[in-house]
Amino acid sequence: MAVRIQEAAFGAGAELDRFTADAPGAGAVVSFTGVVRDVDGGLRHMLIEHYPGMTERAITALVSEAKARWNLTDALVIHRFGQLAPGDPIMMVATASAHRADAFAAADFLMDYLKSRAPFWKKEVTADGADWVAAKDADEDALSRW
Repeated sequence: MAVRIQEAAFGAGAELDRFTADAPGAGAVVSFTGVVRDVDGGLRHMLIEHYPGMTERAITALVSEAKARWNLTDALVIHRFGQLAPGDPIMMVATASAHRADAFAAADFLMDYLKSRAPFWKKEVTADGADWVAAKDADEDALSRW
C-alpha cells in the first residue's frame, strides 16, 4: 500500500507499470488518473492546498478501509498539490486483486471518497480572478452507495 502526496508531476504510465510489476498474485489491476480540466476554456491554473501529515493520515485510513472491504493485494494513491495547469495529472488510484470485481469496486470507492472527503482545498485561477472550488451535491450523493 502506498500513499503519496506530492507537488511533483508523475507519469501515470510509469506509475502503473511499476505498480503492476510489484503486485504479486494479482489477476486484475485497475487504475484511474484524474487531470485538471478546463471546463470553460479560461482556467490559468488550479492551486491545491493541504495540511501535511493530516492529509496523508486521512488517505492512508481510506486505503486501509478499502483493503479491509475488498480482497486487494495492493493499492496506490497519488495526489498532487501546488499549482497545476489544465491537462496536468492531479491524482491517480490503482488497485490490484486476484479478481477484477474487487479491484474495480475498491478503485471506485477510493475515487468517490477522494473526490469528496480528502482534505484538499482547490482554487481555480482565471483571467477574471480566483474562486475556491465548492463541493458538489453529485459527489456527496455518490458516497451513499458505499
